[in-house]
Parts: sequence; C-alpha cells; structure tokens
Amino acid sequence: MSETLATRARFVCDMVVQTARLMVGVPDYPTYVAHRQANHPDEPVMTYEEFFRERQQARYDVRKGRLRGCC
Repeated sequence: MSETLATRARFVCDMVVQTARLMVGVPDYPTYVAHRQANHPDEPVMTYEEFFRERQQARYDVRKGRLRGCC
C-alpha cells in the first residue's frame, strides 16, 4: 500500500470513527481543544471531564418536563 493510499485510508477511518461517536452522543474533545486554541487563545480550555459533563448536560437537559436531545 502506498503512503498516499495509507494516508487516505487513515483519514477515512478517522472520519468514520468521529461520525459514529457523534451519532451516539460521544463528544469530540480534540476538535473542541483545537477550536479553542485557534479561535479563543486567551480563554481557558475545559478538561475532558468538564467538557464531557457540559456536553451531556446540554444534550439531556430537562426543563419544564421536556427532554432535550435526539427524541
């Protein structure tokens, strides 16, 4: 397998994994960190635990008896 083909295959695998994680509700922490560093360099970055908790709360927050999320 050539290096270019291997690089492309790895990229496709990474995208499939990222898509699958997003479909089941697992947030993408490395993308969040890269975004914060690129766009908000003077602001703090949440730890993985803080980030995960915040994403879960945002997805499953219950307000006024209504479940927010996919359903």
